[in-house]
Amino acid sequence: MSVPNELLDNLDKLHTTELGVVRIKRNLSLDTDDVVGWCRDKIKSDNAVITRNGKNWYINIDACIITVNAYSYTIITAHKEKR
Repeated sequence: MSVPNELLDNLDKLHTTELGVVRIKRNLSLDTDDVVGWCRDKIKSDNAVITRNGKNWYINIDACIITVNAYSYTIITAHKEKR
């Protein structure tokens, strides 16, 4: 199994905490309450670049970086890419 497929195969396990929702909405200026669904759609996108570094996945998409724990599939944070 290739590394990015491991994350894509387990998207149903993707979740975050209440504080994670607040942090992600603030960092990305999102106007949605379904932050996990928003992140899941971004991760599934064809132009998402998925890399794994240590215990985290990093998904680079649309000038945003989403950080997901590789073991628990918890969305830790997401922020706009620094230019």
